[in-house]
Amino acid sequence: MAESWFFKLTRGDVDAGFIPFGQNLSNLLRLCLLYKFGGVYMDTDVMILKSFSKLKNSIGAQTLDLGSKNWSRLNNAVMVFDKMHPLVYKFIEEFALTFNGNKWGHNGPYLVSRVVSRLEGRPGYNFTILPPSAFYPVNWNRVRNLFRGAKNETDAKWLRCKLRQIRSQSYAVHLWNKQSRNLRVEEGSIVGKILSSHCVFCNSSTNSIVSIQ
Repeated sequence: MAESWFFKLTRGDVDAGFIPFGQNLSNLLRLCLLYKFGGVYMDTDVMILKSFSKLKNSIGAQTLDLGSKNWSRLNNAVMVFDKMHPLVYKFIEEFALTFNGNKWGHNGPYLVSRVVSRLEGRPGYNFTILPPSAFYPVNWNRVRNLFRGAKNETDAKWLRCKLRQIRSQSYAVHLWNKQSRNLRVEEGSIVGKILSSHCVFCNSSTNSIVSIQ
């Protein structure tokens, strides 16, 4: 189905839209590769904090409904699925049938959210929806808080609580590169502490504050 869609696109039978085509092609390729080979897919702006070995056929919620506490949006930045998993096939099918190159997220986060909302609980689609804390402990509009150091005791308290939460509940942290790529990692920030404790850029096992311009 993905191949048929791509041939229609190359013939001009599908409107690529104004969203950068590479972005939409990435949304499709990740699904095709997961379906064919199985394994883990993640965006390049994701920091891994712990092993994914216990995760199986999993996708993460990005946000929860404040009232019901049920997920309100999923995200496709991190996905773990077996080879030829039927849910991933449904993702590919949805992409080919409903592609829209003019709506941001329609073929990505909104796509997986649409499909799961229809199939959740149905037999034959065994998968797990992880809470936002698993991969998205901070949403895109608040990601700058992960890069900031404490300016006062209120900030310091929030940083301590959030860092404890991330270390205990998160498998990875999505850094929302579009919003964070120009941010500086401030001394004492959560990102700085994670980079330091995981020795991402240091040359020894000793912790050090990392500052990146």
